[in-house]
Amino acid sequence: MQMKINNDTYEVITSQDITNIEKAVDKSTLAMPLVAVYCGSRLGNSDIYEQAARELGQALAENGMGLVYGGASIGLMGAVADDVIKGGAQAVGVIPTFMLKHEIAHEGLTRLHLTDTMHTRKTVMAEYADAFITLPGGLGTLEEIMEIATWRQLYQHEKPMIILNINGFYDCLIEHLKYTADQGFMKQQDLERLVVCNTIDEAIELLQVIVKIDDKVDTDTMAGN
Repeated sequence: MQMKINNDTYEVITSQDITNIEKAVDKSTLAMPLVAVYCGSRLGNSDIYEQAARELGQALAENGMGLVYGGASIGLMGAVADDVIKGGAQAVGVIPTFMLKHEIAHEGLTRLHLTDTMHTRKTVMAEYADAFITLPGGLGTLEEIMEIATWRQLYQHEKPMIILNINGFYDCLIEHLKYTADQGFMKQQDLERLVVCNTIDEAIELLQVIVKIDDKVDTDTMAGN
């Protein structure tokens, strides 16, 4: 299946394609590891969030890391992509076709993928990603980091997961997760795998040590097949 955006034609990656994810996602031409960044399609009510997104983009590029994200040009998503690209790093966007009605795809990406569903989008992003970082965002952002943490809990990947707690945004979530573990609904080791960093420098320092480019993902389980 194909779809045209402006003058470019894209193959749409479907749920059937991800059964052979390495064919759909060619990482061989990438010059750097990619970090999946989950964040809002809005900017939020404080300038600190956009500033953090841009600083994260700059820091990734300066430290030889690129970006894989939701593909949009708006909100914190667009801000982090802008500065990754401005810094000379590679940026891969993945966006479902139905969301093109709501979000404008970024025009400066190294690579743009269109997918048929959100599930396919998340699987493609996970295959590209060598690590995951969560900036502030809404329901979609929460869903993405919780799902990737669940996949780790189920041994579907071994990639680092970081909650970037800008401006204390995730304080309540972190407390709830601790309470969840205290009440016996989550193992302490699974809680600890969601690493909380309060600054971008902390996150970058952590990534420099633990990012592994050759980690593989069990996409059959992720896609719900």
